[in-house]
Amino acid sequence: MRPESPPLRPLRPQQVPGSPEPPGGPWDLRPCGAPPGLCGPCQPDRCSLPGGCRAGLVPDSCSCCLECGNLEGQPCDPGNRSVFYGLCGSGLRCQAGGGGEDEEEECVCEEQEPVCGSDGRTYMNMCQLREAVFSTPELHTAGRGPCRTVPVIKVPPRSQVNGSGSSLIFLCEVFAFPMAMVEWTKEGRDVVLPGDDPHISVQSRGGPLKFELSSWLQIEGAETGDSGTYRCTARNDLGAASASAVLGVLGAGETGV
Repeated sequence: MRPESPPLRPLRPQQVPGSPEPPGGPWDLRPCGAPPGLCGPCQPDRCSLPGGCRAGLVPDSCSCCLECGNLEGQPCDPGNRSVFYGLCGSGLRCQAGGGGEDEEEECVCEEQEPVCGSDGRTYMNMCQLREAVFSTPELHTAGRGPCRTVPVIKVPPRSQVNGSGSSLIFLCEVFAFPMAMVEWTKEGRDVVLPGDDPHISVQSRGGPLKFELSSWLQIEGAETGDSGTYRCTARNDLGAASASAVLGVLGAGETGV
């Protein structure tokens, strides 16, 4: 008589190195890749490797297969297990926003210092550079800190038409490193505004982003004589950039049509 074979012991599931054991222990019989509570024995040979992951790969909800990590700014699951939103990708951590305790967690880059890319562009952190490398594989870090660059007008002033007596504002946003100085001029006048004109004022402050400067030209009680072309000029020791806008001030009874 053929001797009876001993009962087969189930094999321990293969897990992603360093990942926690699936809920319910290694013998929890649930299909791989399902939400927690529905995972089964891990069968890595049945896992399909995802593509197009700009933030790298992370363990799935069963800690068996790999899936795309969440990008900077995307919602995420805190801890080391994917439950609903998923885990943050490489170089990112999941933390609550600054709006209060009830605010949803999101992925935040662990390295917040800007870096200069080999393409001459400044990336606000390493995570943004890694994302760009996905579509431009030859891209690499040229140096820590922002790229030295001539000023770039990110938001130019916009032309507008207003009635006499109205108040109006021109906005000019500039990116530059080293930081730029911004001046306002009016075509046909050699003076830098506001000059000695009491109804014109200029204000500037840093922002809205790092290495940016926002400047406003404000005209209170506009008159028809204020019509003309206004120019925003930004300068640093590497060069200058400018942008202009046209102002039309209508007199009483004019419609601008």
